[in-house]
Amino acid sequence: MNQRYSSRATTTLTLGLALIAFSSAACQSAPQVVDEEQTAAAGGAAGATAAVVPGLEVLLRDSVHLLRGKRVGFLTNQTAITSDGRSGIDLLHQAPDIELVALYGPEHGLRGGIEGGVTIDNDRDAATGLPVFSLYGQVQRPTPAMLEGVDVLLFDMQDIGARPYTFVWTMAMAMEVAAQEDIPFVVLDRPNPITGKVEGPLMQQEMRNVGQAITGYYAVPLRHGLTVGEVARYINEEFDIGVDLTVIPVDGWSRGQWFDETGLPWLNPSPNIRSLEAAMNYSGLVLFEATNLTVGRGTDAPFSYVGAPWLDVGRLLQATSRYSLPGVTLDSVNLVPQGEGYIPFRGENVRAVRLNITDREAFQPVWTTLVLLTEIKRLHPNQLRIENEGFTQMMGSRWAREAFDRGDSAETIWSRWQSELQAWEGVVDRYRLYE
Repeated sequence: MNQRYSSRATTTLTLGLALIAFSSAACQSAPQVVDEEQTAAAGGAAGATAAVVPGLEVLLRDSVHLLRGKRVGFLTNQTAITSDGRSGIDLLHQAPDIELVALYGPEHGLRGGIEGGVTIDNDRDAATGLPVFSLYGQVQRPTPAMLEGVDVLLFDMQDIGARPYTFVWTMAMAMEVAAQEDIPFVVLDRPNPITGKVEGPLMQQEMRNVGQAITGYYAVPLRHGLTVGEVARYINEEFDIGVDLTVIPVDGWSRGQWFDETGLPWLNPSPNIRSLEAAMNYSGLVLFEATNLTVGRGTDAPFSYVGAPWLDVGRLLQATSRYSLPGVTLDSVNLVPQGEGYIPFRGENVRAVRLNITDREAFQPVWTTLVLLTEIKRLHPNQLRIENEGFTQMMGSRWAREAFDRGDSAETIWSRWQSELQAWEGVVDRYRLYE
């Protein structure tokens, strides 16, 4: 693991290093060095609850000097909270040494709760009175006018570890604009809730122009295994963004920890990611969102099901049984989706497979999804439809989409995904911050 990372004039901070100011001002106090023995003593062993401190609190504890005397723009949402549940927006607004001047909201809105894909207008935050510029409306990146009077951009959102989830790409687009406008960019890091495990497919960079760029802007795997700070480090260096970047690390987190082992409060990052299990499933089942099947929107547990009125669940369960899918069992259910917003098959009887995770360490959501997709295609060649090019983008490459369309086996596609993934991991390893 690199102990220092420089992008232009700024040092990106790694776990266990003193936080270094933009200027020559010394840190008030440095975060503790966290090694394996300390992590275990704090409860980092499997099944225990560890004391994990998000980057927001590390900033407030040790490094307010990074923002002192500067006008701060904050890219954030409802997930930016302290370990005791206090809002980052409110804390920064109330801090006497920080001048918070503008807020920037992603998909689902600044305070959360807006359904996916719904465009959002600029607004004013009721709690602080600050202007809120929407980055999921007429534009998806800050304009120079939105950044007028801003000296430093701050980013803090809880990602869920899957490429199509838009928060990291909102960050990436803002980083590009910040580089153009010569504005320093600070990322307050948070844990990857589904650990640092990685599953293909790796997206080829030309796929950003297939589907929506905000669901796949830079080349990472479908389950990327990175924190937002690590994504920022990787794309800033590998794709020559060149922003003056600082990452404030999470204190006390290790790559093998699940979110429910951190001691941090869970807030739904979006309306249909209502649990850690849904976040885990999303990194695979999101592929079905570009087909004419449902993943359970409008039910008690979105991203726990795969179904359609025409699906022959009995034959599908028989077909998938030969794979001995690790860490998960499948069974048959009937659903009647209800509710507002985007609800496939609303009010219809849906035959579905339910995913029951039995061992989350062994469970492979992307592999499981690939098996389900290829077997549904084999069983229902005239009924399964790919609805949009987002499917191609999520598959990561033209070759993978073509292989799926011609009926190649899951094993054949997976094997090539694995070889691409191994090459990528050799590149990205230098940008990881956590053991």
